[in-house]
Amino acid sequence: MTPSPAPDARGHRTVLAEQAIDALLTDSQGIYVDATFGRGGHSRLILQRLAPAGRLIALDRDPAAVTSAAAISDSRFHIEHTAFSRVGATLAALGFLQVHGVLLDIGVSSPQIDAAERGFSWRAEGPLDMRMDTTQGETAAQWLAHASIDELTGVIRNYGEERFASSIAKAIVARREAGRPVATTRDLASVVADAIPRKSRADGAQHPATRTFQAVRIHVNQELAELALVLEQSARVLREGGRLVVISFHSLEDRIVKQFVEAHAHPERADQGARALPLRADQLPVPRLRALARVRAGDAEVAANPRARSAVMRVAERTAAPWPERPA
Repeated sequence: MTPSPAPDARGHRTVLAEQAIDALLTDSQGIYVDATFGRGGHSRLILQRLAPAGRLIALDRDPAAVTSAAAISDSRFHIEHTAFSRVGATLAALGFLQVHGVLLDIGVSSPQIDAAERGFSWRAEGPLDMRMDTTQGETAAQWLAHASIDELTGVIRNYGEERFASSIAKAIVARREAGRPVATTRDLASVVADAIPRKSRADGAQHPATRTFQAVRIHVNQELAELALVLEQSARVLREGGRLVVISFHSLEDRIVKQFVEAHAHPERADQGARALPLRADQLPVPRLRALARVRAGDAEVAANPRARSAVMRVAERTAAPWPERPA
């Protein structure tokens, strides 16, 4: 496999680009979905390999990403401004009941991180927004202005895996009650750094606020709930032999993807009744997905793009088994 392509004009480098497209495309005349368009790195590679009869539907909830898609002038391409958790309804509205593949590149993108006005990173001073869709919803600053200590602690601990979550939550609330709400990236980075004992910082190379920023971002965008929804909908719209390709950058995300694929690739493991009975192989629940691969970036790609170090790509293929009906 070849390494990912060179960065675009804005310096964004798509992670596991060639590997993802190799895994995704099974028919050059097929219908594919790039549910996380970003800045179009994966989409452009898909279009390079599609035949004239092929189609690519892209989704992104970031208005800036959708605006950037205007640079793609290709009759085979269409983009929708929507959350990927609406992939099923979006495809149905466009008249596509089944597709040959769905690609998901989970998490925040480099252009989002690098834009100070988006508030995703402690590295640059800016308003504490963190919304992936800037047209709706509560900003991070607005949430921090009213969240309780218990709510803050739960989010920072569960989504950031931060052991000083309670101390950080209390510091945020104390600052708020003193009339100094956490409103900017510098505010949040400072209050977190002050709440964590210097001698307890296990990784000196990582800013002490990194985990908290991640946790708040995941909460503001409901990223894990969105991921669970898009996985089920994506698998449902795949035709037999269609591929689901998911790239994640955090253990919480990868765990959800892994458990989803395993649940549908090995339904007998989740069926307590089937496990308790001496059933023949032809009596066991039929797999709906087939796990094909788990891929990590190679040394060359990590050297060229350190962000690729944490990337995990999982590939699953739809079987002929019918997908379970939606709950009533």
